[in-house]
Amino acid sequence: MEDDDWGMVEAEIVLDPARFDAEALAGLDAFSHAEIIFLFDRVPDGKVETGARHPRGRKDWPRVGIFAQRGKNRPNRIGLTTCEILSVEGTCLRVRGLDAVDGTPVLDIKPVMSGFSPRGAVCEPDWAREIMADYW
Repeated sequence: MEDDDWGMVEAEIVLDPARFDAEALAGLDAFSHAEIIFLFDRVPDGKVETGARHPRGRKDWPRVGIFAQRGKNRPNRIGLTTCEILSVEGTCLRVRGLDAVDGTPVLDIKPVMSGFSPRGAVCEPDWAREIMADYW
């Protein structure tokens, strides 16, 4: 499927030099992972979902609301992925596992801190585990 096999994808996030210098990424290299928040800027208005749908159009999975899935056709068009940090050099962050197409605008970068991880068990339906089987 078109949205699978992102795990080995390496990407560079280069900060806008008009707004940032290397100090903006200082210390990020001490972390193993970063959360990358980005904009699904290529989703046309007519494709935005506000209600329920079958994830990936699969009728064997239940219809669930857009906020109960992580599809790109979101009303706010915001994506979030936890990526492995490969390197930080100047204003360039190299990551692995970013599931965004080349040129996608990055809105924010946040280090992954264990203190922000879920407290307690994480529950999810079977279809959600199945959808991720080949994603990474």
